[in-house]
Amino acid sequence: MATSIHETVLIGICDGAIDKKKNASYCTNKIGDRPDLLPIITLQYPSCSLCQRGLSHVVQVYCPLAASPYHRTINVFACTSPQCYGKSESWIVLRSQCLEDDIKERQDHKTTQCAEPTMSRTDWCDEADDWGMDDEVAISAVEKPIDSVGEGNDVSSKLQELCIDGGVDHQSAPQSDNVPVFKPFYISVMEETDLDGFQDVDHENELLREYEERERVSVEEIQSCESGEAREEYEKGTAKHGDDTFTGFMKKISLCPEQVLRYSWNGSPLFIMKPPCNASQMVPSCSHCGSLRVFEFQLMPALVSLLGSADTNSEISLEFGTVLVYTCRNSCWKSGSTVPVEEFLFVQPDPDQKYFK
Repeated sequence: MATSIHETVLIGICDGAIDKKKNASYCTNKIGDRPDLLPIITLQYPSCSLCQRGLSHVVQVYCPLAASPYHRTINVFACTSPQCYGKSESWIVLRSQCLEDDIKERQDHKTTQCAEPTMSRTDWCDEADDWGMDDEVAISAVEKPIDSVGEGNDVSSKLQELCIDGGVDHQSAPQSDNVPVFKPFYISVMEETDLDGFQDVDHENELLREYEERERVSVEEIQSCESGEAREEYEKGTAKHGDDTFTGFMKKISLCPEQVLRYSWNGSPLFIMKPPCNASQMVPSCSHCGSLRVFEFQLMPALVSLLGSADTNSEISLEFGTVLVYTCRNSCWKSGSTVPVEEFLFVQPDPDQKYFK
């Protein structure tokens, strides 16, 4: 399904490793590590429905919704067993919420505080156009990580400021010590429309060169196809792997192949392979309030190469093409609840995974 011209898509990229001496907070967008729980939330680590192993934390996204009084965090977990790769049943996505008053009640018990988010709830997810962006009001930062894109780049000045806070209450997750942990990285955010100014020349050019050699296509020529005749000629061509959906996927992300996350609340997913005919019917309604679920974000292939073990004495990995996350349209939440709500996701494998590493 193509992204509508009216949709705003936000792109997440890796923005440097998280210092082991500091702890991230629930309002930090990050890769790996352990989840950082909202103050009132308790979590028992989820297990794989296929092999019963504990699931490792993959990403954390702080994403309050427009006109909502709730802080809102989404955590995605996956099984690192090779036999479970590429299977939706080996993943889980959990949504957590709490009110500002709940956080204030717990502040006295924190040794390190995260600066209170001052952005209006209406600035978030109004058609997802302010996810992680500075718009006069932003999350204050104790420290901004080193910009992996480069200090002189125009886009880097727009990337999200990140804050530091206490970590997970591990007493609420007694199984966590036995679960493999991925290396922690910050995720910074930009609008897809800003990608014309994004340059990470060496890595980007290498990815594009490998892709063009493999598929026998020129991304530059594809992007210049503006006339109907040229577009029709391109669409009639067949990539070497024979998958037009994958070719379209590569074309869409060619300006930033290292994007690890695409966010578009109530937008359209970017499929890496042709979805089932009944794809829309595969997404179940919310099991708590019965409302429809909408697409919120997806994990991208470039994330795979970042998912290494935080323990230098062990090796873990994960393979997938893209992971599509759908959440309750109403983002329903029962007052006083302390347990995350499970949402829906499904995984598409990558036909050319090695070209993202």
